[in-house]
Amino acid sequence: FKENRKDDIWLVDFYAPWCGHCKKLEPVWNEVGIEMKNMGSPVKVGKMDATSFSSIASEFGVRGYPTIKLLKGDLAYNYRGPRTKDDIVEFANRVAGPLIRPLPSQHMFEHVQKRHRVLFVYVGGESPLKEKYIEVASELIVYTYFFSALEDVLPEYVTLPELPAVVVFKDGTYFVYDEYEDGDLSSWINRERFQGYLNVDGFTLYELGDTGKLVAIAVIDDKNSSLEHTRLKSIIQEVARDYRDHFHRDFQFGHMDGNDYINSLLMDDLTIPTIVVLNTSNQQYFLPDRHIENTEDMVQFINNILDGTAEAQGGDGLLQRIKRIIYDAKSTVMSVFKSSPLLGCFLFGLPLGVISIMCYGICTADTDGGVEEHEAAKKENGDRELTDEGSEEEQEEEKNGKFTELSDEELKQKDIMEKKKD
Repeated sequence: FKENRKDDIWLVDFYAPWCGHCKKLEPVWNEVGIEMKNMGSPVKVGKMDATSFSSIASEFGVRGYPTIKLLKGDLAYNYRGPRTKDDIVEFANRVAGPLIRPLPSQHMFEHVQKRHRVLFVYVGGESPLKEKYIEVASELIVYTYFFSALEDVLPEYVTLPELPAVVVFKDGTYFVYDEYEDGDLSSWINRERFQGYLNVDGFTLYELGDTGKLVAIAVIDDKNSSLEHTRLKSIIQEVARDYRDHFHRDFQFGHMDGNDYINSLLMDDLTIPTIVVLNTSNQQYFLPDRHIENTEDMVQFINNILDGTAEAQGGDGLLQRIKRIIYDAKSTVMSVFKSSPLLGCFLFGLPLGVISIMCYGICTADTDGGVEEHEAAKKENGDRELTDEGSEEEQEEEKNGKFTELSDEELKQKDIMEKKKD
């Protein structure tokens, strides 16, 4: 593979045998291989144990598992989309094909426009703008399609101020790139590769972080058809559509089903339905200070964020990072106990039990030692007292003995004196 891989286009899954996500991907990956073979694709599909062939994995910059890469000549493209068969196959076909796909006729243009919700088209001949367009396409082909066409191929409703031009078609209309207003072409394409209004999930929110935009989301329950849920969703849709010229450079709009993911992101329990604006670059978020009743209220809320009068919450400061660590640890423990109480008791109860026994043993050992030392000291003092008392008795006895001896001599002298007198 290492010697001949540049002769073909390869779609490779770098996996680890112990990785749970890799095992989950395995049946999907088998379907991808079958699909690519049945459709006659030139892309070869394979998988490699990155733990056994670590040198090759390192060569391609594999840092996590599973990692999906399309290898095309000297280039390696990372796949960052949902791990479904259709998404992976679509990625492989897009990247394996030409960077810039020509649109030779109006019929072909209409066909492509029906297939893709967002498509970029370069219009005109050779120019420095086209060279830049090709350069950006080589970088961002992993996300979207790039086409080229002559002006007469475009629909009649398209009016271009000048040629050459780069145009994005989406949301039922089109927008022309303006270097003076939109800045760098790569940044503009990266911002415009999403529709104006999205059904946002965790993966999409992660991708939106590359755009530098704030994300205004209606957090609702898709299964709930009550007026409040549908009303907030329609308000966000109207702002995205009617105020695009005012906000599209700074805001991305959409809705999210359920509040589980948003709760983990904000480390707070949001009551749904509600509206929240996220800054994915620094983990700040904004909540409206009053109930959003209509489109005008939402526009006012957005303007308050832009002029700095709206209060930002969260962030990536030291306190927030500590709070995040505690929250993640708590969430992990709760999820383990919720999914498998017995496993949770074993994983967390056993270490705690061992630590408790060790602590008890240490404390008990110190206490016993102190008692023994105290008893030994007490015994030693007692022995000393007994020794001292014995010495006093002996001294007393000695005194009594001396007193007795002196008394006998006096008696003898007294007898002698009496005899002399006689």
